[in-house]
Amino acid sequence: MSPEAFGKMLMQMVEASGTTLLLFALTLVFALPLGLLVAFGRMSRHWFIQWPIRFYLLVMRGTPLMLQLIFFYFGPWDIARFPAAVLTFSLNYAAYFAEIYRGGIEGIPVGQWEAAQVLGLTKVQTFFRIVLPQVVKNILPPMGNEFMVLVKDTALAQVIGVSELFRLAFSITSREFTIMPIFIAGVFYLIMNALVSKGFSIAEKRFNYYH
Repeated sequence: MSPEAFGKMLMQMVEASGTTLLLFALTLVFALPLGLLVAFGRMSRHWFIQWPIRFYLLVMRGTPLMLQLIFFYFGPWDIARFPAAVLTFSLNYAAYFAEIYRGGIEGIPVGQWEAAQVLGLTKVQTFFRIVLPQVVKNILPPMGNEFMVLVKDTALAQVIGVSELFRLAFSITSREFTIMPIFIAGVFYLIMNALVSKGFSIAEKRFNYYH
């Protein structure tokens, strides 16, 4: 591969990385709050709320993400490739985030809720002032892990034709008969995950410092 072709390939992969990062960011924007709502539904005492949530969690966590991508894109509805990828990733990761949220919330001793009630705090005040800071501290490590998995999972969007990093690398590899694009794509994913890991490490240290 000539230097000119190599430089052109790098520029194309940088542009494709933008699509990968956009898919990553939009998934978090939708999946994080949705996961919290699902977690509350999962902990509900009402069966008509809890059982549909249980079924949703079973389907999202029990079937391959690739299969879900194909279902949402090729289903009877008309959804473009990228929105279908965002929808699928958001619903899938909301299920995993929900279980992380639930584990963090249920890990708080009941005595803290009771002590807050004795002090005259409402349930909302207790949750945001006492429970939530502890929940955040407990869920940061598993959340960081899920964020790193999400960076790698964005490569699955290529199965429905989303022009992200892996799809471009595979296309160039097939055309040029060289493994170099796949190797460079791996370096790009490694850099993105290193940044995610570093960001979470800083966030965890600062959160622990202020709480």
